[in-house]
Amino acid sequence: MRFAALATDYDGTLAQDGVVSPAAIQALKQFQDSGRRVILVTGRTLQSLVGVFPNLELFDLIVAENGSTLYNPSNQAQRILAEAPPQVFLEALRRRGVSTLEVGHVIVATLESEKRNVLEAIRETGLELQIIFNKGSLMVLPSGTNKATGLQTAADELSLSLHSIAGIGDAENDHAFLAACEFSAAVSNALPALKKRVQLVTDGASCDGVIELVQRIVKDDLAGSA
Repeated sequence: MRFAALATDYDGTLAQDGVVSPAAIQALKQFQDSGRRVILVTGRTLQSLVGVFPNLELFDLIVAENGSTLYNPSNQAQRILAEAPPQVFLEALRRRGVSTLEVGHVIVATLESEKRNVLEAIRETGLELQIIFNKGSLMVLPSGTNKATGLQTAADELSLSLHSIAGIGDAENDHAFLAACEFSAAVSNALPALKKRVQLVTDGASCDGVIELVQRIVKDDLAGSA
């Protein structure tokens, strides 16, 4: 077995409009029945994820908050992998009228249209923070924290090499973790820039694309593609 795990993004990839299809759920179960692991790699907070998909036991591990938290559904253990957002930064955002704001253990998320206010808040506070875009939204994280660093932690937890992981995604914040995987794929609805960087673009969109990749791995371990 060359590919022992699948790392998949959630929104726009495994889920369409926040919903995972029954067929996709069944495909992931069959993937695990073949002796492989499934790792979810998402920009969502755990609380937000539970709100749209309560069946977290489907995944062996969940990398949430764009790489800054790790959750194990089997024992409900959660590890925070980076520093919490400083209160001074949150206050600076609110002073600038940034009202659409989601704050996780580490991540601070808002609309892409708030980019100027976010940059001004970072400059004012003098903090080493980075901005990551995700199809109309904007995430702020400590420098050096991304989906790739979170996936590496998950791989270590499962005693896996990144060389044994195939990944699939659709947006700007998926570049890092897909580049870290041995095999990278994008669903057909992915951003053009991401499609240019991966080894496979699926015929199907969103969950259908994930099902397609899962079936190809189970069938022949991506022989001729990897």
